[in-house]
Amino acid sequence: MPPKSFSLLNLPVLENYLEFFRQGYWKSLAWSMGMAFVSTLLLLIVCWPLAFAMAKIFKRFTLILTIGVVLSLFVSENIRLFGWVLTLMKGGLIEGHLRAWLGIGFDGLLYNVPVIVFGLVYVYFPFMLFPLAQGISMIPDDARQAAFDLGATRSQVLWEIELPLAAPGIMVGSLLCFVLAAGAVAESKLLGGQAVIVIADEVETAFTYGQNWPLGSALAMVLIMIIGTIAVVGISRFNLDEILGRQR
Repeated sequence: MPPKSFSLLNLPVLENYLEFFRQGYWKSLAWSMGMAFVSTLLLLIVCWPLAFAMAKIFKRFTLILTIGVVLSLFVSENIRLFGWVLTLMKGGLIEGHLRAWLGIGFDGLLYNVPVIVFGLVYVYFPFMLFPLAQGISMIPDDARQAAFDLGATRSQVLWEIELPLAAPGIMVGSLLCFVLAAGAVAESKLLGGQAVIVIADEVETAFTYGQNWPLGSALAMVLIMIIGTIAVVGISRFNLDEILGRQR
C-alpha cells in the first residue's frame, strides 16, 4: 500500500491502480469477465426456448411458470447455492446415492470453474428469462407466418425475424446478467472454493481483511469502468427506436 495514500489532505495518486497490474489482480478480473461472458451466453441459449414458449405457446400456464420462477427469488442466494453445495459435494445427494445404489464413488463436483459457471447460470436465470420473454412477445405472429408462407426455413425465421425483433429483450437480459455475474462473489466462494479468485473477492479482501481501502477503491473503480464501458457500447450498438418502429 502506498504510504499515506488515503488522506483528504493528499492529492490523488495512481499508485493503487498500478498495483492492479503489479500484483496480478488483472487475472482475477479476466476470470470474472470470462465467466460472466460464458454464463450470459449459456443463459441466452437456455432461456430462449422457454421464453419463446412463455410468450407464444403456454398461454395461461405462463402465469404459473412465472410465479414459480419469481418465488425462488424470495429465498436468499446464499441459501440456494448452499443447497447445491450439499447436492454436489462428496457424500452429498448425487455422490451419496450413486455410491449407495451402484457402488460408484467420486470426489464430488465442486471446486472447479464449470460449477461456478453453473452457479451463475442458476442464480441469474430469471434476469435473462423475463426480459427475453418480453422481447419475444413483441414479435408479430403475422411476420413469422408470412415468412413461413414465403418459403423461409425455421432457421431463417429465427435469424432474420425473431432475433432482430427480440433484440431489445436480448440486450436488456444480456446486460443485466453480464453486469451481475461480473461482480458476483458468492458463486466462486461457495461452489468454487479456491479454484478461482474473482475480482469482487479481491475487492472484498482489500476492504475487510487487508484494511487497504485505497487499493479496494482502485479495484472497484477498474471493475466499474470496464463494465460501464461494455454497457454503454452495447446499448449504443442498438437503435431501439428503429427496432421498435418508433423512428420517423
